[in-house]
Amino acid sequence: MFYAMWLEGQLLWNMPLLACLICLAAIYVYVVASYTNIKFYQKQPLLYFLSLGIMYLTFGSPFETISHLSFSLHMLQMSILYFIISPLFVLGIPDVLIQSIREHSLTKRVSMYILPSKAALYAFGAMFLMYHFPIVLTSLAQTAFVHNGYLFVLLLLSFRMWQPITVPDPKRDHSQEQKKRYLFLSGLVIMPACLLFIITAFIGGMNNPLLSELTANLCISPSQLSQLSSLDILPSSFNTRLDQMFAGVLMLGMHKFGVILTVRLGKKTKGGAVVGVVD
Repeated sequence: MFYAMWLEGQLLWNMPLLACLICLAAIYVYVVASYTNIKFYQKQPLLYFLSLGIMYLTFGSPFETISHLSFSLHMLQMSILYFIISPLFVLGIPDVLIQSIREHSLTKRVSMYILPSKAALYAFGAMFLMYHFPIVLTSLAQTAFVHNGYLFVLLLLSFRMWQPITVPDPKRDHSQEQKKRYLFLSGLVIMPACLLFIITAFIGGMNNPLLSELTANLCISPSQLSQLSSLDILPSSFNTRLDQMFAGVLMLGMHKFGVILTVRLGKKTKGGAVVGVVD
């Protein structure tokens, strides 16, 4: 399978994505250097650049193609994006810039159209669950533009749902009880999508539409794909019920890891409480 993808030019590095990330890094450098006294070796800039680096390795490297070979690899990719990259990206933005954005007149005018963080969490959970239904995932996989657009909307929602942890509003009181309640709620909202994979694995499993799309692009028959994938990259247990079960457990674990990582890094970079009142 590895050689088939390599010969067909599938295992490539995404140069357009690299250019976009470099632009984001350049804008960040300019703004931070112009409007703050933060040094680029401090924690917040390092977290920002780390998020961009992980983004490129996850979606701009050959791993983007390889992740289509199994549910567990694809869900690992999704979990890294929404539970690791998203909070790291926001934690890397200096407080003074965030406060300036909040106080800007344009932000105040459009704030009424922005979902509250708890509503964004519910919307993310609903869309994340729908994404894992076979009929939805199969439909999305047929059109790259629609598929990428769906994932981008999820990314925007993830930024908003992490906000009470990453950038709490200093004008609100910080409640430890609200912090625990919101973190617990986030786990409950994510859990149905994870349980769907586990339950489906017990019932009988489902086909991987992303793998079918990759097969079509490579012009490889399903029988050839089964033989090749078992020889080169993935063990024989992949693309089975075990793969789907592991994907569900992996997402739960990655979300828990993301919460712990974000809270700890938030305390170090924000200098205290990292979760404010949830709107």
